[in-house]
Amino acid sequence: MVDVSSAAVDLATAARPRSGRQLRIEGHGYEAVIASVGASLRVLTFDGRDLVVPFDADEVRPGYRGTTLAPWPNRIVDGKYTFGGSEHQLALTEPARGQALHGLLAWAEFEDRLVLDDRVVLAAVIEPQTGYPFRVEVEVEYRIDVDGLRQTVTAHNLGADAAPWGTGPHPYLVAGPGRVDDWTLTLPASEVLTVTPDRLSPVGLEAVSAHPEWDFRAARPIGDVFIDHAFTGLARTDGVAEVRLVTDAGTGVAITFDERCPWVQVHTADNPGIDAIHRIGLAVEPMTCPPDAFNSATDLVVLEPGATHAASWRIAAV
Repeated sequence: MVDVSSAAVDLATAARPRSGRQLRIEGHGYEAVIASVGASLRVLTFDGRDLVVPFDADEVRPGYRGTTLAPWPNRIVDGKYTFGGSEHQLALTEPARGQALHGLLAWAEFEDRLVLDDRVVLAAVIEPQTGYPFRVEVEVEYRIDVDGLRQTVTAHNLGADAAPWGTGPHPYLVAGPGRVDDWTLTLPASEVLTVTPDRLSPVGLEAVSAHPEWDFRAARPIGDVFIDHAFTGLARTDGVAEVRLVTDAGTGVAITFDERCPWVQVHTADNPGIDAIHRIGLAVEPMTCPPDAFNSATDLVVLEPGATHAASWRIAAV
């Protein structure tokens, strides 16, 4: 038996919060706290008002709340895919549904590249592993300016082979007092990806006009509608799409993103029987590709050796 004395413990590491190092940035009324585990957006406020569902620094991050999704967002069905003529099997990180969920970096510790008062840059490397034998460096920048908080995720293929790639964020937006049911949503999407009810595996792309419960092209209250779907066919202004969530008073939050994210996942955060978290925020996740893109190849980014790819989105108060 190896005797490890308390003196051998790295006190700095032992004292670090469960969600990692805490990096605070602020400006123009906005304040954000980034947790180094998963390069996660832990807190975002405007004039003291929450714009996302926060979590405590010394808390194991609840699920994927605020994390950075890479090298794929959403699900890979059965964790299986073929790329470059080779078959791959990923770990099933959503065991109840038998899916590989939200990439490989959600629980990775990111290192600091740059820390300023209004900007931080963190980085981590996805090392070749079973199911994803590619080496990709992922750099995540958070920057505050007068227009809100902008996050940019940049991938750099460090390996000798082309690599499949996709990314997105996982914030739970908060319009104000109340819950998802009480807020009004504007989602300028004309198409929805239908899914199986049990495993949420993709079925097919359909017009939202055929599913009026998910048609939020005209702003309307969410009510008791359940949503956990990817949307596309996004109307844009000057190339930018906006998903907006507001209270009856007209204040709230919006997330905007350009053509690098042709998809957005929306989820009403249903947790029946768990009142503390049931429908307390609306997950709005701009994505570079849809669920199961490693199999469908729809909007899948193929990172050639030495190539980079960047995508960004912005959260702002309304």
